[in-house]
Amino acid sequence: MTFKIENLNKSFGNKKAVNNISIRLEEGQILGMLGRNGAGKTTTIRMMLELIPKDSGQILWRGKPFSKKNLKIGYLPEERGLYAKMNVLDQIIYFGMLEGMDKKEAKREAIKWLEKLEISYAAKKRTEQLSKGNQQKVQLITAIIHDPEFIILDEPFSGLDPVNADMLKNVVKELIAKKKTIIFCSHQMDQVESFCNQICILKDGNLIVSDQLSAVKKSYDYRYLELETTNNIKDYLDHKQYTFTQENNRYKLRIPRSERFYQTIQEIDEKFELQGVALKEPSLHEIFIERTGDDVNAKF
Repeated sequence: MTFKIENLNKSFGNKKAVNNISIRLEEGQILGMLGRNGAGKTTTIRMMLELIPKDSGQILWRGKPFSKKNLKIGYLPEERGLYAKMNVLDQIIYFGMLEGMDKKEAKREAIKWLEKLEISYAAKKRTEQLSKGNQQKVQLITAIIHDPEFIILDEPFSGLDPVNADMLKNVVKELIAKKKTIIFCSHQMDQVESFCNQICILKDGNLIVSDQLSAVKKSYDYRYLELETTNNIKDYLDHKQYTFTQENNRYKLRIPRSERFYQTIQEIDEKFELQGVALKEPSLHEIFIERTGDDVNAKF
């Protein structure tokens, strides 16, 4: 069973926002959708949710049109979508009922989630009285209260302090453990890397990467060798013509896969007595920059 986007297109006037993209995601997997603002992520999501019409192409779930008629969908938008003057509990119940829950069931689940996310005290407060982090908790509850099969999380940890971010990360981990199918959009590459089986990278409406994250990393012809030593090995690495960066007593070498890593480590260790060694694949952040020429952490 799969989720498919096939030859999807969308233009706004002369601007091609989404250019013939195709993505396939197995049920129960989590896809990291990456790209700077204007890359086409939001437009793609809005077409999935039938908020805007597509020009051409198909969006399918289990061979049928991707629609709330065919499955339960949960959506956490990047922008706040809550009613500022409405109290928290009533608001969650209202959103649950919009998704087909009866009032009693929605109230029971709302109370459970408020307790779980440690904001029961705010149940009768107006949304505008809550901090940004607690508003994000409420918005997450409204997205998943009806136990959706397919979940879209757009910048779920934006603006959260570390404690609240960890709390919401645990919720995402629980959703993954329940085999929910998830699309996860974030500018924070470490989060995408820790959660996602699969990634796609969009740039200027074009799909430039779409594959399993492990396969993308293995496709690179180099790895990074991280070394720690109290000795200065810069001159030695320059002499050996290694590509490397240095931060205090830590060195990061870019090594071709064809090179004998352990022989390299042994040679350097014999000369300089290494205190630490790690061999790593390229990070998702490094892959993103190389494939797009952009730094996703730059200002948008």
